[in-house]
Amino acid sequence: MNFIGIIPARFQSTRFPGKPLALLGGKPIIQWVYENAKKALGEVYVATDDERIFQTVQAFGGKAIYTLSTHQSGTDRCAEAAIKLAEQLDFDVVVNIQGDEPFIRQEQIESLKACFDTPETEIATLIKSIADPSEITNINRPKVVINKNEEAMYFSRSPIPFVRDSQPEEWLSKNVFYSHLGMYAYRFEILIELTHLPVGILEKAESLEQLRWLENGYHIKTAQTQFENLGIDTPDDLEQARKFLM
Repeated sequence: MNFIGIIPARFQSTRFPGKPLALLGGKPIIQWVYENAKKALGEVYVATDDERIFQTVQAFGGKAIYTLSTHQSGTDRCAEAAIKLAEQLDFDVVVNIQGDEPFIRQEQIESLKACFDTPETEIATLIKSIADPSEITNINRPKVVINKNEEAMYFSRSPIPFVRDSQPEEWLSKNVFYSHLGMYAYRFEILIELTHLPVGILEKAESLEQLRWLENGYHIKTAQTQFENLGIDTPDDLEQARKFLM
C-alpha cells in the first residue's frame, strides 16, 4: 500500500491572510506541517495556487504543486494535485493534511494509514474522546458518533448523542463523546469520486463537508488519537502556538 501526503494551502483567508507563511519559532507554519508529515510519509506535496507559498516550500527543500484558485475546499484541491501527481508517482491512498496544524504528530498519520489495512476502507479520519464538558456544546468543535466497526455514523456541531433525562454537565459520566479532527485519508479513486458529488442537504445544514460523503453512502473509518492538535485559524491562535513552543 503506497501513501502520499498532500497539504492544501492557500494565501487568502478571511480571518488570517497569509497564514501558511506566518512565522512560528523562526519557520513558516507550512514548513512545520510539511516536516512533521514527512516523518510518517515518504512523499509529501504542498498543493497551492499562490506563488509565494510555492516558492517558500521550495526554499526550505519541500515539494509543491500548483493548483487552481477556484477550489471550494481542501478536498477539491487535494484531488487536482493527486490527479497530476498520479502521472509520475504510484500511490493508492492520499492523506489530506491540514495546512494550519503545525504540531501534527507522526502517530496520528500512522493511525490513519493503519485504517487501510482493511481492504474495505474507503475514507479514514481522526477522532478524539472528549474530556472537557464545554467541548460538547462548542459549535466550532464538530462531534461524531461511531458504530461498532468504528465507522462514523454522523457528524454534528450539536452535542451527539443527546443524553435524555440528564443535565449536560453530567453527560460525560453517562456516555462517551468524540470530537472530530479534520485530517482525512482516501483511496485515490474514492477521492476523485467525492469531488463529483453535489452539495447535500446535511452538509448545507451543518456546514460539514464530510456529511456529503455519508449522505451518498460512503463509509468513513475512524482512528482514535489521544493528542490534541493546535490549529491556527487567527493571529491570536498563532500567539498561543508561540507560547506553546516556549
